[in-house]
Amino acid sequence: MKLSPLIQALAFAGATLAAQSAIAQLVKIDGSSTVFPVTEAVAEDFQKSKKGAIKVTVGISGTGGGFKKFCRGEIDISNASRPILKSEIEECRKAGIEFIELPVAFDALTVVINPKNSFIKQLTVAELKKMWEPAAQGKVMTWNQVNPAWPNQPLKLFGAGADSGTFDYFTEAINGKSKASRGDFTASEDDNVLVQGVSRDVNALGFFGFAYYAENKDKLKSVPIVEKDGKPAVAPSEASVLDGSYQPLARPIFIYVNSKALAKPEVKEFANYYIAHAAKLSKEVKYVPLPDRIYKAGMARLNKMEKGTVFAGRADVGVMIDELFSRKLIN
Repeated sequence: MKLSPLIQALAFAGATLAAQSAIAQLVKIDGSSTVFPVTEAVAEDFQKSKKGAIKVTVGISGTGGGFKKFCRGEIDISNASRPILKSEIEECRKAGIEFIELPVAFDALTVVINPKNSFIKQLTVAELKKMWEPAAQGKVMTWNQVNPAWPNQPLKLFGAGADSGTFDYFTEAINGKSKASRGDFTASEDDNVLVQGVSRDVNALGFFGFAYYAENKDKLKSVPIVEKDGKPAVAPSEASVLDGSYQPLARPIFIYVNSKALAKPEVKEFANYYIAHAAKLSKEVKYVPLPDRIYKAGMARLNKMEKGTVFAGRADVGVMIDELFSRKLIN
């Protein structure tokens, strides 16, 4: 039977609205590979709870790559393993993007070696600097050049890529300046690439978020860190992060939510779900959950639409948990 033009038009309009509705029910996230395990776990649980009515996509372009997309308005939420920087705040401002900063967990940035390495029992910050500082490029090429007690074997380094917040934080904490690093190492924003590199080379050393170490304990060995002379070596763990002794490599990790995107019900619902379930799911993927009072403060910030950052546009080292909401927000 032939449909009348009016019925055809109504059917087409209905199909178009349905398609637009399907497209609208999408939450777009990108950024840090360190934060990815937490966000992926939240996204999976959230999508199950919505029975497929809302889709959440989670990319891994690194913290810097995520902020580039975020400040262009291409994504709703940016995963970040460091606070947003001044240059990124300015890019967002130019594009009219305002954001809400939400800490979701703490990470113990972990230095790892191959399990067959028998001579490294601990590392000092000074030794790590000797390996990673810009002046080491092309010069510090063997283990015994870092410490004469170590063997004359090639030093193979694996680390986060330049778009990674982990790279920014590690270089700030170890070398004293964000992004200041030797360039002759194997770099990747994908932490699984670094895991494979260190696990396959007895002379390798690398660094990444604790979750990737925890997933691969059978392939890697974590190294206790000595912050300063006279201090004990401290291994990465939930306890050492919470008591503040794992320094300078303990750090908060974040999501940044585009405040305009919260006008979309699916984004607002997901962001609320994230903060409500972050403690349980961050622990499941081997990060350190924040205290309940911090998640409550985050939920209040989200619902009150309190915009800005408490970090003044820099990747602070040594931030304690209580500082996450005690500082004043700066737009």
